[in-house]
Amino acid sequence: MPPKVLMLGWGFPPNITGGLDTVVGELYEQLEPRDDVEFELVLPEEYAPEDREGIHGVSTGQGDIITRIGRLAGEFAEHAEDADIIHTNDWFGYNPGSRAASTTDVEWITTFHSLSADRNVNPPTREVQTEQRLANRSDHLVAVSEFTRERIQEQYDADSSVIYNGFSSVETTGRDLKEELDIDGKMLFFVGRHTDQKGLSYLLYGLSKCQRDDLTLVLGGKGHLTDQLQKFAELLDIEDQIIFEGFLPQEELGDYYASADLFVSPSLAEPFGITIVESLSAGTRVVACRSGAAELLPEDCVIEVEPNSQSIADGIEYALSLDSPIEYEERTWEDVADEHVEFYNEVLEEN
Repeated sequence: MPPKVLMLGWGFPPNITGGLDTVVGELYEQLEPRDDVEFELVLPEEYAPEDREGIHGVSTGQGDIITRIGRLAGEFAEHAEDADIIHTNDWFGYNPGSRAASTTDVEWITTFHSLSADRNVNPPTREVQTEQRLANRSDHLVAVSEFTRERIQEQYDADSSVIYNGFSSVETTGRDLKEELDIDGKMLFFVGRHTDQKGLSYLLYGLSKCQRDDLTLVLGGKGHLTDQLQKFAELLDIEDQIIFEGFLPQEELGDYYASADLFVSPSLAEPFGITIVESLSAGTRVVACRSGAAELLPEDCVIEVEPNSQSIADGIEYALSLDSPIEYEERTWEDVADEHVEFYNEVLEEN
């Protein structure tokens, strides 16, 4: 009999809130049709697609995220009654996973896509404590990169297995965003949440240190730091070199990546980095601080820099001097699915 796996997610494409949702969606698309695993997924009802085989939408109602997760936990445990394995993701899986593990005879796998310390300068105590409980109580831990595996070991003294994410790609339509945005020189591009984790203040300060004056930075996305970043650009006297584009629809991202001369990811912690591989899929080289994705890529695809302004400035100037083609081996989501099924079988054999 194939292993029966019940996974807990939060969002599902196109209703996504971050990279984790993309991973869960890709895994579902790969695993649900297979004969060597029975795969089902539990999601909050508001993000769950309708009429998809094996996806259970659960009404989480009103309230803060802790309250909503609590409502999710009971139904997740009920669906877990006939599962062999439950597979949760990140800190929000603790309550549902604990409920299911305490009432059923299942193996509990937790994947860490990032840690609270990756997402926050001052991580909330409650999240950190929850992650420690997850590390202690889960039967098996998975990290999305060697970078994340190291951080789990350092912060929570727990071992984990690495299963890398797949390489997501983007569609292009041929739009020339440099022309539309009236950019004469080189276009730098970033897209993501405007939070401390993303290191955008280092990028702006780095831009001000670049020796060339033909650079325009297009900042996609928004967040609680957007207003501060706009004021910081004024203080650095580089506001004319930055275009704040705001939220960018998924269907337009490919043309932004392809139009750029470089994609810059100054994140203080990027456990994997889906935007990095999306940019490469559009043919655009990347300058980035350490990331999980770079562990799978040749050095000239991702120019690695330190999270400080001078290193970022130097990396931008060096990357713009390169004219070699971008060549790398793609990691498919089928590869990721194969490794998950192999891991599930190993877990059950050990048990």
